[in-house]
Amino acid sequence: MVSINSLGVEFSARPLFTDISFVINKTDKIALVGKNGAGKSTLLKILAGLQNPTSGNISKPNEITIGYLPQQMKLADSTTLIDETKKAFSDLIGIRREIEDINKQLLQREDYESDDYNALLLRLEYLNERVAIEGAENMEAEIERTLTGLGFVREDFNRPTSEFSGGWRMRVELAKILLRRPDVLLLDEPTNHLDIESIQWLEQFMQTKAKAVVLVSHDRAFLDNVTKRTIEISCGKAYDYKVNYSKFVELRKERVEQQMRAYENQQKQIADIKDFIERFRYKATKAVQVQSRIKQLEKIVPIEVDEVDNSHLRLKFPPAPRSGDYPLIVENLGKAYGDHQVFDHAEFTIRRGEKVAFVGKNGEGKSTLVKCIMGEIPYTGTLKIGHNVKIGYFAQNQAQLLDESLTVFETIDNVAVGDIRTKVRDILGAFMFGGEDIDKKVKVLSGGEKTRLAMIKLLLEPVNLLILDEPTNHLDMKTKDILKDAIKDFDGTVIIVSHDRYFLDGLVEKVYEFGGGNVKENLGGIYEFLRKKNINQLSDLELSKSPSSADKADKQEKVSSGIVTDPKPVENTSENKPERKLTYAEQKERARLISKAEKNVKKSEDKISEIENLQKELEAKISAGDTSEETLTAYSRVGKDLENAMSMWELSQMELEEILNQ
Repeated sequence: MVSINSLGVEFSARPLFTDISFVINKTDKIALVGKNGAGKSTLLKILAGLQNPTSGNISKPNEITIGYLPQQMKLADSTTLIDETKKAFSDLIGIRREIEDINKQLLQREDYESDDYNALLLRLEYLNERVAIEGAENMEAEIERTLTGLGFVREDFNRPTSEFSGGWRMRVELAKILLRRPDVLLLDEPTNHLDIESIQWLEQFMQTKAKAVVLVSHDRAFLDNVTKRTIEISCGKAYDYKVNYSKFVELRKERVEQQMRAYENQQKQIADIKDFIERFRYKATKAVQVQSRIKQLEKIVPIEVDEVDNSHLRLKFPPAPRSGDYPLIVENLGKAYGDHQVFDHAEFTIRRGEKVAFVGKNGEGKSTLVKCIMGEIPYTGTLKIGHNVKIGYFAQNQAQLLDESLTVFETIDNVAVGDIRTKVRDILGAFMFGGEDIDKKVKVLSGGEKTRLAMIKLLLEPVNLLILDEPTNHLDMKTKDILKDAIKDFDGTVIIVSHDRYFLDGLVEKVYEFGGGNVKENLGGIYEFLRKKNINQLSDLELSKSPSSADKADKQEKVSSGIVTDPKPVENTSENKPERKLTYAEQKERARLISKAEKNVKKSEDKISEIENLQKELEAKISAGDTSEETLTAYSRVGKDLENAMSMWELSQMELEEILNQ
């Protein structure tokens, strides 16, 4: 259906990939994989007709339609959700208008035998067939099914698109593409802005309704559920596997091992030939053999082994200037867009040095509250920024805000000041922008490369409050780990908005849950929060329903009228519920839960004891005169670890007491 022939792309005379050829068949579901910067997004742009290759070509029939969802796009804000989505049917809406116009003409004309009249009848027949084939009669129903599948509710349909967060607006664009039912779907990281229910719906859609799909994603489960073929771009070449992603990983490992064995054998052969040449170069009796070996050496084509990314991103935030004890105090904070109350009565305080996470369902207000903190939007209530607080803000669309007309070097050189300007090349090199990469235009960078570049800008000015809104979008697993280590070592305060439980694990000590118009504080790390919620991953939050609008309105009315100050569900005590004997299975399950809770309490107590012993050792060192930066930093970190461990013990003790009182 679509044929890719000897495709090659160069940037500044440096090849990104060369001689790539493959065919996309009518029902292919293809995963396009490779490390950040390998050329995946560039290949999708070429397939979409938005970029020309340096060499080679794309062959496809003229009637083939292509739908393309990029990693970032500029979105319209001038219409409602439903009107924006209807743009997917602009061709069919035009056909309907033409049908109405022809019907009016036929009613007014009486030249039934004329060629013009017959031409109108034929045109009307063709247009009616188009409407039937495209299913335009069910347009409204299709729009509703698609929007609800992607997480919208009917109440959203008449809201302006400007009221939605960036992630939700990307869903609008995805809905429009899906509704057009193109012959080939090109999707670049579509799950970055989707919750678990929407991902599952999209999986089902692509399995049952989509035709050909070429997909770039870092979500392994999504790739396995959707794709049956994997094309890897590596070392500037394409490797085509007729298997899903998990099987591809196994086969790729075998391929690299085979390449390595062949490479080692070739290197041994080259070494033997060179050794022979050196030993007998000046012996006349061996001149013929030496010349033969030289020619043999020239003919050897070097075997390439798929690259293992050995470049190392050394990410370190500058030392944080000391701020006040409480960088952020929120009191009775609320935000509404028209009649839609995003959240209300939010109250919490973040202490200096804390690292916290904002989690919850998309659209519940995480990014909105961040915008309130940054002073980008108005709000109700009180929000206090502490003394000497300097904020470093990484927005969801930070990479999209870069000037695409500049080079990588110019982007950083323009914001660097003082002595740091002499170190721009070193800084870029530390972020894996080496050699000719620094002369690339921003517009040709991959999503991951743009994210790294935007992160460099954040590092150039010392801050003591980092606010990171979905910082791991478009980053591969290795870069995520490096960023996580840098945030761990950062000595300031950090607020992270993320759906990635692996990224948050061991990084945050407090979790703020957004849902149902509320912001609830949870002490402990991300896994303690998930255990308390009895769920396995952050995306499972999407499966729990938020309180209804009526419930929220009733609750807000009671709070504002002073009837309740901290509304909580009524506890089931022995006074208000009849006693019931537990079955054997229930007794067994209760005993298991008690045993597990007691173990958690004991584990927490042991951890506290361990940290206290370490704290005493460090105190002894300091008392003995060891005031090195390493010792003082370790002592500060131990203090935080002790606070976290105490919080964990409190949580474990509360869980045990709750089970015993049931």
